[in-house]
Amino acid sequence: MNDVFAAISAAVDTVENNPILNISIFGAFVAVTLFIVIRASRNNKTAADYYAAGRSFTGPQNGFAISGDYLSAASFLGICGAIAINGYDGFLYSIGFLVAWLVALLLVAELMRNTGKFTMADVLSFRLKERPVRMAAAITTLAVCFFYLLAQMAGAGGLVSLLLGITETLGQSIVVAVVGVLMIVYVLIGGMKGTTWVQIVKAFLLIGGALVMTIWVLAINGFSLNTLLESAVAASPQGEAVLGPGLQYGANPWDFISLAIALVLGTAGLPHVLMRFYTVPTAKEARRSVVWAIWLIGLFYLLTLVLGYGAGAMVGPEVIAAAPGGVNSAAPLLALELGGPLLLGFISAVAFATILAVVAGLTITAAASFAHDIYANVVKKGDVPPDGEVKVARRTVIVIGILAIIGGIGVQGQNVAFLVALAFAVAASANLPTILYSLFWRKFTTRGAVWSMYGGLAAAIILIFLSPVFWGTETSVFKVGTAIWPLNNPGIVSIPLGFFLGWLGSVTSTRAEDRRKAAEMEVRSLTGFGAEKATNH
Repeated sequence: MNDVFAAISAAVDTVENNPILNISIFGAFVAVTLFIVIRASRNNKTAADYYAAGRSFTGPQNGFAISGDYLSAASFLGICGAIAINGYDGFLYSIGFLVAWLVALLLVAELMRNTGKFTMADVLSFRLKERPVRMAAAITTLAVCFFYLLAQMAGAGGLVSLLLGITETLGQSIVVAVVGVLMIVYVLIGGMKGTTWVQIVKAFLLIGGALVMTIWVLAINGFSLNTLLESAVAASPQGEAVLGPGLQYGANPWDFISLAIALVLGTAGLPHVLMRFYTVPTAKEARRSVVWAIWLIGLFYLLTLVLGYGAGAMVGPEVIAAAPGGVNSAAPLLALELGGPLLLGFISAVAFATILAVVAGLTITAAASFAHDIYANVVKKGDVPPDGEVKVARRTVIVIGILAIIGGIGVQGQNVAFLVALAFAVAASANLPTILYSLFWRKFTTRGAVWSMYGGLAAAIILIFLSPVFWGTETSVFKVGTAIWPLNNPGIVSIPLGFFLGWLGSVTSTRAEDRRKAAEMEVRSLTGFGAEKATNH
């Protein structure tokens, strides 16, 4: 074990010897992206400009932006760490995240683009009573965005702490605060257009950096995946168990089933992913953007397999687990092992870019939901001056940023892939049933929508609070007490419950909804007829 700590201190010392280099790389990235954001923000005059980037992006551009938005700290830091330590079971995150896109492509992307305007609530309230449905949709959107933001903040703290050799909790908390402030600045200035360009740049950097590291790892192992896996087995205390299922989920397969359901169904209910479909001019471009995103995301997840096992083989699971940032430090430590401080600085800057791009997308989605759905349509009933909605959205950004900083400090040390899986569970429980019922079931009612959203959200959050996520283990938020609910992920109960409550609320409704509106929504979602007029007014 002394060798382990010697390796860690050597790694940290190497980083600490080059703080100027590391901060310079960070500074260069922040300067370039801020320049892009400021240039992109010059046309932010209307709500359509601020929320939907004036619907000016092509399918391939939006595909890169979607992959930049979706490939979060969980994808890069969390999954690489999960594979390095738990092997095959860690790769299940990659499979779940990728398969989820087929659900989004086949069931949601084009139909949402045709029916909506700026937010998920636009679609859900199209043919139902507007105020209660918008309110419920806005609350579930804010809840999902908050869980997702926690994951990104945890990743930011661990990453920059490793880069600068910060091991104290106070130092990591300061790092989280700095990320939060930068995020607020990006979104306040750039809106959706600035955020989208940051996501496109970040997607190029992330996929490019991961590709270089993958080729490097394979070259060291004679371009033989077999040799790499043998090295990972030799370095792991678990031996050959890292190549098979069961290392993480063998003790409780129900936890794996719950996680898998949440990952596969969650993407189609993620508000910040759904909002990206409104930044393209037509439904055809929305469909193209999802196809581009699937190819880019699929390529990246194949790379994580090599990077994860490469980190396990070349750095070692024990070193990774004990490093500042814990599991989330696998990819940066692998970069240090391969190319020294220069590659570590670059990969860490890319991971930092990843976090900034994703938190910017999440923040603008949450701000749009509050300003457009709650303030403009519920509180003001649509009577808002042209610039009033954007002003409220900008104030909301500051509040969300402060809450994200406080929450991010509270979840330091948690695996970010795992935290994101909780966000997926909330999205699949609270949002997806209502989206699918609204698009495909004519007899769906306002009561069904409200019951489904609030019921799915409450079930997911209560089960998370009663689970080992919060109580009784070394990685829990509170290390004391005993968890009442045994599974880490609530999806296996909360997602079916969301669908059931949507059905039950609809069949017990005494008042039928407007059938003409339901027919109009069906025609619009399938053909796009009328969508352009609705999105341009």
